[in-house]
Amino acid sequence: MLLRSASPWKRPISRRQLLSGGAQAVGYFALARALTGCGSSSNGSGAGGAGRLGNIGPLGEPLDIGIRIPEGFTARVIAEANRIVPNTSLLWHTDPDGAATYATDDGGWIYVSNREFLPGGANALRFDGSGEIVDGYNVLSGLVSRINCGGGISPWNTWFSGEEYELGLIWECDPFGNALARPLRALGTFAHEAAAVDPRTNYVYETEDESDGRFYRFVPDTPNVGGRADLTAGTLQVMRVLATQDEVDAPGTFGPLPVEWLAVPNPNPVLGGVLTGDPTRLQVPESTAFDGGEGIWYHDGIVYFGTKGDRRIWAHDPVAQTVECIYDDAMFAEPILDSVDNIVITPGGDLIVVEDKSEANQQAVVITRDNRILPMIELAGQEGSEVTGPAFSPDGRHFYFSSQRGPGANGVTGFAGITYCVSGPWFEV
Repeated sequence: MLLRSASPWKRPISRRQLLSGGAQAVGYFALARALTGCGSSSNGSGAGGAGRLGNIGPLGEPLDIGIRIPEGFTARVIAEANRIVPNTSLLWHTDPDGAATYATDDGGWIYVSNREFLPGGANALRFDGSGEIVDGYNVLSGLVSRINCGGGISPWNTWFSGEEYELGLIWECDPFGNALARPLRALGTFAHEAAAVDPRTNYVYETEDESDGRFYRFVPDTPNVGGRADLTAGTLQVMRVLATQDEVDAPGTFGPLPVEWLAVPNPNPVLGGVLTGDPTRLQVPESTAFDGGEGIWYHDGIVYFGTKGDRRIWAHDPVAQTVECIYDDAMFAEPILDSVDNIVITPGGDLIVVEDKSEANQQAVVITRDNRILPMIELAGQEGSEVTGPAFSPDGRHFYFSSQRGPGANGVTGFAGITYCVSGPWFEV
C-alpha cells in the first residue's frame, strides 16, 4: 500500500483517494457544529484576550529568520537555544516544546516553555506591557525531570509539564517563579503529553503519546471547586467509548458517542525507577485506545484533544458523557491541516493547531468557527523541525511559538531551537 511517509504516524494516501465533495462538506459541518456557539473560555491563559481571530491574510515570502507570516504582521526571534536571552541571565533551552502565557499584575505576562530532551525542565520569560522581555528564569529543573513535552494551564495559574516517556509524570510548576515544582504522582505514570482542567469540577484530563495511548481523567478527592484542587490524592480513570475499537478507528468524523470512565488499578506501576507491572494504559483492557494523544484544551464546557497518529481532533462533553471526532484530515482531498500536535482555543472559539510532520512546510493553522481553515505562520528552510509552544499574549497582540529544532538540524535533537514572536492584528476589534 502506498504510504505518504515512512513515519509510523502517517496513514495511507489511499484513504483520501476515496473522498467525494459530499464527504468533505461533512467534515466542515462537524467542525462548525462543534465550534459554533462557543462562548468565552474559563481560563484564557495563552489564548489571547480579544475573542475571535480576524481576517488573516495570505502568508508572505520567507523572512530571513526562517518563517513566513501574514502580510501586515511583524516577527522577531525572542530566544535561541544555548544563548543568553537578552535582558536576562537565562540560557535558553534546546528543543522547546509545550508552552503557555500568564498575565501579571503589572500589565505584562509570562511565557513558560518546556524542554523535550534529557535533561528536560521548563523555563519562563517575563514581558512588560509593551511586549519587551524583562526577566527570565527556570521553573522546573532538568536535573529532576526529562523529556518535558506538552503541558497545560490550571485555573489557579500553574503550569502542568508532562514527561513523555513510559515512566513519565506530570509536574506542577509556578510560572511566576515563587514556588518549587512538584511531581503529581496521583495523576499517573505514563508517556504524558498534555493536560487540561475542567473548572466546574477541577477534574484533570490527560493525553498519552503512544500509538495505543489512552485518554485519562483524574478525579481529586478534594476538588475545591473555585479554588486550588488537591492533586495529591484521588482516582485516575480511563475512558471507554461505548463502541467497538474498529468503529472508533474508522475514517471520518462521527458522534457523539456515549462514554464511561473506568478506574485504573495501579496508576504508578513503578518501583525503584523500573516498570514492575502492566503499563498504565494496558491495565484496563476494555478501555479505548487513541492513536498518539497530543494537545488538549478546555473551552466552554468541552474538552478538546488531538491525536497525531490518525490526524484527528476530538471533543469530549463531560456533562453529556460523550465523545465525538470533529476533524479528520481523511475528509479533505487536499487538507490545509494534515498534522495534529499542540492545540490552543481562543476565547472566541477558534481552534489553533500546530503541525509535526515529515514535510518541510510546518505550520500553525487556525480552524475558525465559520468553517475557514487558514495558515497563521509557516517554518521556512527548517526541514526536520516542528512547530511547538503556541500561545498568545493576554492582550492578543503577540503570538509565540517555537521551531523545536531550528534550521540545519535535520531532525537531530538536543542542539538547537528558536522561539519566535509574531505581532499584529490577530483578533477582531
